[in-house]
Amino acid sequence: MADLFPDSLPATAETDVPREDAPLADRLRPSALDQVVGQDHLTGSEGAIGRMVAAGRLSSMILWGPPGTGKTTIARLLADSVGMRFESVSAVFSGVADLKKAFAAADKAAAAGQRTLLFVDEIHRFNRAQQDGFLPFVERGTVTLVGATTENPSFALNAALLSRAQVLILQRLDHDALGSLLAKAEDLEGPLPLTPEARDALVASADGDGRFLLNQAETLYNAKIDEPLDPAALGQFLQRRVAVYDKDREGHYNLISALHKAVRGSDVQASLYYLARMLTAGEEPRFLARRLIRMAVEDIGMADPQALVQCMAAKDAYEFLGSPEGELALVQACTYLATAPKSNAVYKAQKASFKSARETGSLMPPQNILNAPTKLMKDIGYGAGYSYDHNSDDGFSGDNYWPDEMEPQAYYEPVDRGFEREVNKRLDYWDKLRNERHS
Repeated sequence: MADLFPDSLPATAETDVPREDAPLADRLRPSALDQVVGQDHLTGSEGAIGRMVAAGRLSSMILWGPPGTGKTTIARLLADSVGMRFESVSAVFSGVADLKKAFAAADKAAAAGQRTLLFVDEIHRFNRAQQDGFLPFVERGTVTLVGATTENPSFALNAALLSRAQVLILQRLDHDALGSLLAKAEDLEGPLPLTPEARDALVASADGDGRFLLNQAETLYNAKIDEPLDPAALGQFLQRRVAVYDKDREGHYNLISALHKAVRGSDVQASLYYLARMLTAGEEPRFLARRLIRMAVEDIGMADPQALVQCMAAKDAYEFLGSPEGELALVQACTYLATAPKSNAVYKAQKASFKSARETGSLMPPQNILNAPTKLMKDIGYGAGYSYDHNSDDGFSGDNYWPDEMEPQAYYEPVDRGFEREVNKRLDYWDKLRNERHS
């Protein structure tokens, strides 16, 4: 990789002036931190970045946020704000040799009294060993590291690197921030050829990504459209952005968590929204079928035993029909779960009984319920005194089934909702008979 920023000309926001024919997003790139939109919680006077700039001293940091929220712009402006040399590498295009060259240049600049801000774009794409390579240079102050990532640093970055850098979270650009970007574009290029409703639709289509929004605006300017487009015409003219969704990354886990909690909270509308978000983004329907089955047994259980039946039927229906027809079965199952009475009594019973089983080891059941297939076993008392429940008038013997060394436990405690209300009545009835026969 060529040295983009030779020692004779440190790269700062002031020297990085875009050409007149540069893309609109580059021409609108802020020249000062207070021009960055949507990140006031960081760049404002009370924000972490604002405070560091005011003090004239930067610490190493990781900028974590969605695409198009200003990570690269902030890094460039940081260097300029405190008079540091700016050097940039990308984990997508750079290797060990490029990093060594960057560190050597930083050492040389430090000897001349010039501090270096090393910006590492997509830092999560460096492997663990490469990330460890930053540590000695950060520790001795050769560089102030500013890494940018769209991935959760907790999963994507080494703990050692995280301990030496502050994680700063950039927010997805909201409607107002995106609207502000469009206003800046219109100040430069003139009004967009859109009706007010189409302008709102364009902002919504950006999905929080400012760079994408400006690129779409530039496409509209270049088309030299005579009459303002309405939302329908805009939809035909521009391809709508696909929502950000990495099936093996944080977006995946965030949405499945939201779906599960919406179902648990009996919000059927939100449940359907998150299910649709995942399906339309390309999630594997079988994964969603498995998760719905888990919700049925964890959050509904015996409050509505049909919930599990519905989910298994939905899984079978999807396997039979495939996509997209089979996805309707998953929607039906999700709707059933969200509207079903809720109980985690079975889930809690599993946890409690498993804990008991681990703690009590290999206690023998009482002799009256032991199997006695041989004469010797019968002679030593196996099965002696067992009462066959069906011989009782009420089909209930009331025998003791717990090991002699263990007190009876209460693992399953049904709630007074749904079918478990009926189960509660049964348990109360059997407890009453049991107490009568042992009194």
